[in-house]
Amino acid sequence: MTPPVLPDPDRQWLASLDRGASQDALHERVAAAWRLCRDVHPSLPRPRVWLDLRGKGAGQAHFERGGLRFNPVLFDDNRHAFLVEVVPHEMAHWLVHHLSDGQGVAPHGHEWRTVMRELFGLTPQATHDFDTRRASPAPYQYRCQCREHGFTARRHGLARKGRQYVCRRCRQPLVYTGRCESC
Repeated sequence: MTPPVLPDPDRQWLASLDRGASQDALHERVAAAWRLCRDVHPSLPRPRVWLDLRGKGAGQAHFERGGLRFNPVLFDDNRHAFLVEVVPHEMAHWLVHHLSDGQGVAPHGHEWRTVMRELFGLTPQATHDFDTRRASPAPYQYRCQCREHGFTARRHGLARKGRQYVCRRCRQPLVYTGRCESC
């Protein structure tokens, strides 16, 4: 595998940036990744960039909106990993989608993995391991026979309106046990 193509940003410099400057660095990283992709696909449209993704997802290539979405809370907490891993990950989706046969391929399939390895010089990883508690708080506690489950306000509201949830592991119904104030 080739070494990463995009330069490794300095961690101390990233940590010293205020929110606006760090978001500017994210936009510049997307632009650099896009320029690299244009070496392969010269007519690749430049994606718009939003920091409006919520929940546990770090990023998303949103083809209908014409760009890439990033989670601002996870970005603030993981700036270096975002620039090194998440931006290339989403840009690889952008490139594969815009290739002539890209619309029917698996999201993390062969084509995407090839772009990650051969264009970006990175090991393809479909998921991240960021701490998502701040980005997706789940203070509503539910219990089954085998463990506790944290629900977001939205999921808790659906449960209160009658939606039934079952544990994927033990297949028992989840029962509300209260709110965790420290979650």
